[in-house]
Amino acid sequence: MAVTKKAASKTPAKKPAAKKAAPAKKAPAKKPAAAKKAPAKKAAAPAKKAPAKKAAPKAPAKKRTPNAAFMKPMTPTEVLSGIVGSLPLPRTEVVKKVWNYIKSNKLQDEINKRLINADEKLKAVFGGKKQVSMFEMTKLINKQLKP
Repeated sequence: MAVTKKAASKTPAKKPAAKKAAPAKKAPAKKPAAAKKAPAKKAAAPAKKAPAKKAAPKAPAKKRTPNAAFMKPMTPTEVLSGIVGSLPLPRTEVVKKVWNYIKSNKLQDEINKRLINADEKLKAVFGGKKQVSMFEMTKLINKQLKP
């Protein structure tokens, strides 16, 4: 009788083999779905090509002209003239010279490059602040320029 009990214990071991057959049935189901997607892509491809041909001959690119307000020479205050010089300069050139000063003296914050650490000259320009963001810096520089 002990022999029959061993036979009964071997039958549950065959059930996992039956589970392996189940994923094989799922795989063919995925292939028809992929086949449906492929024709949809082919139909969309010609639609994209038609606008691309029309977009090319539309209009030639125009060269951008700078805004006259940025190019108007402005006189820096005495505080700012210690960094950029006392001659009237456009705002764009003043900001470039201030950036050159910042980079040559390594005044950018090491961790966050958008922040500028002020030395004695820049602290006067920044209104006594020790650290400002690059966006706030342009605002503070514009206060130091006169027409």
